[in-house]
Amino acid sequence: MDYRQVGGSGLRVPALSFGAGTFGGKGRLFSAWGQSDAAEARRLIDICLDAGVTLFDTADVYSNGASEEVLGAAIKGRRDAVMISTKTGLPMGDGPQDWGASRARLIRAVDASLHRLGTDHIDLLQLHAFDAHTPVEEVMGTLDMLIAAGKLRYAGVSNYPGWQVMKAQAAADRHGWPRLVAHQVYYSLIGRAYEWDLMPLAADQGIGALVWSPLGWGRLTGRIGRDRPIPPGSRLHETEQFAPPVAEDHLYRVIDALEAVANETGRSVPQIAINWLLGRPTVSSVIIGARNEAQLRDNLGAIGWTLTPEQTALLDAASAVVPPYPHTPYRQQDGFALLNPPMV
Repeated sequence: MDYRQVGGSGLRVPALSFGAGTFGGKGRLFSAWGQSDAAEARRLIDICLDAGVTLFDTADVYSNGASEEVLGAAIKGRRDAVMISTKTGLPMGDGPQDWGASRARLIRAVDASLHRLGTDHIDLLQLHAFDAHTPVEEVMGTLDMLIAAGKLRYAGVSNYPGWQVMKAQAAADRHGWPRLVAHQVYYSLIGRAYEWDLMPLAADQGIGALVWSPLGWGRLTGRIGRDRPIPPGSRLHETEQFAPPVAEDHLYRVIDALEAVANETGRSVPQIAINWLLGRPTVSSVIIGARNEAQLRDNLGAIGWTLTPEQTALLDAASAVVPPYPHTPYRQQDGFALLNPPMV
């Protein structure tokens, strides 16, 4: 397993990490993702650890806390062998302190996550979404307090706009608080908007990307193609309404390129899609999910090899889209190249 620094921090994580959104199986969305109990989760974690995957990502909102509970039960007795990443900020109830990133909410949420996980610290806490109602100084000051108390090791965000990430970093620098080190983002061959603003920001500010849904919400599993509609039993039948949108023509163009590379390499479509991400700038870890052992072992096959420059170029071209204003003018001028990491 390749281990990478998370941005400019001292935190080192495996290139592949495991997403525990399939643990617990409560509610319409998460029951469609997966329903692993503690025994099955323990088996999947065994396979991960054998492969060097030591970072496990979850969130309080996943199955209304059940994902954290199952993960905690599955790692009991081997906490020192794993790293835990969890998230908070999305609604966990209807009360005024059940959502957001206020001081009261963060303290309650972290304590609740620690209890469900059965641990005394979280290796990486990420704010799950931007809270427009709470001042940035309150958010960053609370994270500083929780780190100083030993409840957190590092802090990051997820699904944040770039300008709010910069406000958070500026507040941290102004007060001498710990900076954000990670941004958990949607990024895939059919969703490359991360590259327009957030990737250059991450490169400039030393923020590592933890990539969620690298297979485009299950669309790049190899089971869907031009003549292959969504098969029976696919979670997309239940969850597509929650997925980042993608035009059908664009999806099939990317799948055609993936299948061409799969035929050349003998690798699976998911392995190629994940391997492409591992070569992108600022990516610290790609979060893989699996409902069963077969899916997990296939995803683990995404490491230990590299795409050729020609194969990468084919995937780049098939997945490229014209960025919206104001990004396009900059990308058309060589003089602005330093503002952007290498990309299509």
